[in-house]
Amino acid sequence: MAKRYFVTPLSLVGVVLAGFVAYLYFFGAEEQVAERRDLTQPVVTHEVDYVEFRDVIEGLGTAQASESVEIMARVTQNVRSLHFSDGDDVTEGQLLVTLNDREERARVQELEFRLAEANRQLNRLRELAAENAASRSMIDEQEVRVEQTVAELEVARTRLEEMTIHAPFAGRLGIRQVSRGSLVRPGDVITTLDSIQPIFVDFSVPEIYLPSLATGQRVFGVSTAYPGREFEGRIVSLASRVDPLTRSIQVRAELPNSNRELRPGMLMRVRLERQVDTALMIPESSVVPIRNEFIVFVVNEDNIVERTVIEIGRRQPGWVEVLSGVREGDIIVREGVVRLRDGLPVSPREQ
Repeated sequence: MAKRYFVTPLSLVGVVLAGFVAYLYFFGAEEQVAERRDLTQPVVTHEVDYVEFRDVIEGLGTAQASESVEIMARVTQNVRSLHFSDGDDVTEGQLLVTLNDREERARVQELEFRLAEANRQLNRLRELAAENAASRSMIDEQEVRVEQTVAELEVARTRLEEMTIHAPFAGRLGIRQVSRGSLVRPGDVITTLDSIQPIFVDFSVPEIYLPSLATGQRVFGVSTAYPGREFEGRIVSLASRVDPLTRSIQVRAELPNSNRELRPGMLMRVRLERQVDTALMIPESSVVPIRNEFIVFVVNEDNIVERTVIEIGRRQPGWVEVLSGVREGDIIVREGVVRLRDGLPVSPREQ
């Protein structure tokens, strides 16, 4: 005879409870795994390392010619001839301008004749004195006439030299301001002369950096006329005084300019290297300032972040020096620090 199975209310409750427990066991575990997976944050990491640190000062400077002068006449006279063109390269002593010098030449020639005659007379008196036919006073008077004529001739020759204008040093001429036949006066600019090889750059540095400045330090100049190019030079002199208004000191650097690409008056952005060494550097984006502390998140071997307090030092654009808190080779979070907290799992990737 077959056995009969009866479903009682109690057994029905037991089956329902067993099913609920199984649901919690299987599906609850999956939810915990999914929740744990959702807590893992994607981040970009960076390996802490020693890099070259260049401590620099930046400023604006003005290019200056190493030698510069305005060519002017010293007398009032008409221009007889010009011996240069705009922008010519000239050598030291090269003739540039000749003024009308007919009067001065005639004066020199006259005095040369007078001097020759005075010397002839003096020699004649000395011959007569040897024969006791001329007194000593006559010879003295003639010697005075000779010396006076020599002095007048020297003045006339100097006056004649002023009728010609020569280049005081080698360099490049500017645009001429006069023409042949023009009347020039003392102070009238005929042209300019600049020596631009090498060229100077003058710029100001705050007085706080004065102890670290010295001649010979490297300087890099950049001009908007030549984007992407740097002109390297060195400091050649420092001003003897600090400006009491700006509290800065004037610095002069010398830049090689063999191609003569830089011109006086150009605005230049100057970068001065104070010190070059190695330092433990991390990206500035890794640092989280909290009150008086600076925090970074270090990623351990299990991809768990650890909140770490660091001490920072010098800065440069985008980077911060670390004095303590992390070591060379540590992996820190570079991007994604805003969503992190201590002990949170992360999914790191390097950039």
